[in-house]
Amino acid sequence: MKNSCFYFSVFFLFLSFQIFAQEDSLQLKTSKEVALKKNLKAKVEYNPLAPAKAAFYSAVLPGLGQAYNKRYWKIPIVYAGIGAGIYFYSVNDREYNRYRDAYKRRLAGYSDDEFQGVLEDATLISAQEKFRRQKEISILVTAAIYILNIIDANVDAHLRQFNVDEDLSVQPNLNVDELTGRANYGLSLNLKF
Repeated sequence: MKNSCFYFSVFFLFLSFQIFAQEDSLQLKTSKEVALKKNLKAKVEYNPLAPAKAAFYSAVLPGLGQAYNKRYWKIPIVYAGIGAGIYFYSVNDREYNRYRDAYKRRLAGYSDDEFQGVLEDATLISAQEKFRRQKEISILVTAAIYILNIIDANVDAHLRQFNVDEDLSVQPNLNVDELTGRANYGLSLNLKF
C-alpha cells in the first residue's frame, strides 16, 4: 500500500508538470495587425537643406561635411589628398628657391653657389621653370581635391533621399520568342506596392 501510494503521488506529480506546459505558445495575429505592421515602416524624413549644410561644413573645414553625412571613412582620404598636395608644393617651392638663389648669385658675380662647376646657367633656368611648374600643379591639385571634397559632401547628402528598399528591383530576364526560337534580351523593372 505504501508503494502504491508513492507511485500514485509520483504519477500526479508528473501530471502536474504536464499541466503547466500546456500554455498556448502559438499566438495568432489577425490580418489587420500584419497589414498595419507592413505599412508602419520607418520613414526617415529627408531634410532638403542637408546637402547645402554638408557642403558648407566641408567648405569651412575639409572632411566636416563627410562627418555630417556619417561617412567617416572618407575623412582620411580627404586629408591625405590635401596633405599630399601641400607636401609636394613645399618640396617644389624649396627646390625652386634653391635653383633661383644659385642663379641670382651667379648673375650678381658670385661663384660660390652649390651648383658651381656642376650645372650651367641654362640648366639652372630650366630647373627653376620645372619646379615652378610643378609647384603650380601642386596648388591646382590641392584646390581640386578641396573642391571635390565639397562636391562629394553635397552629392552624398543628396543621394540620401533616394529610395533603395526591397520594393524596387531590377532583374535581367531571358525571354524566348516562340516563332523564331531566338532569345529576346531585355531588362525588367519590378515595382511592388
